[in-house]
Amino acid sequence: MREASEHQIHIEQLEIFARVGVPEKERAKPQRLTVSITFWPTRNIRELDDKIGRAVNYSAVCKATKEFARARSNKLIETLADGIAKHLLKRFAIQKIAVELRKFVLLDGAYASVVVTRAAPFNKAGMGRRQ
Repeated sequence: MREASEHQIHIEQLEIFARVGVPEKERAKPQRLTVSITFWPTRNIRELDDKIGRAVNYSAVCKATKEFARARSNKLIETLADGIAKHLLKRFAIQKIAVELRKFVLLDGAYASVVVTRAAPFNKAGMGRRQ
């Protein structure tokens, strides 16, 4: 039986651009947001053998996140954060992910943010969806 991954990868404050906001005017043009992503790969660290092909490429995760956000138009940051988490779980060999999305629109505060945590569905063997 495979052991669950004991390591995590963290990407801090990746700059993305997306159309997000309740009023249509706010969604009229993309705005700057940041996203921090922590994910737990399905493959155990001992299985990597220092080979990038066996790891989840965090540069590819960043690119996929930017492309996904750029193509969206959402009213709520909660919806966008949840979409990013689900998209990355489907696309990469990740068993669990946490996404923090920050929006910089408050006049008297630094930002508003949401954090979502999602896990991949389990297969019949009891492990995450991808190896």
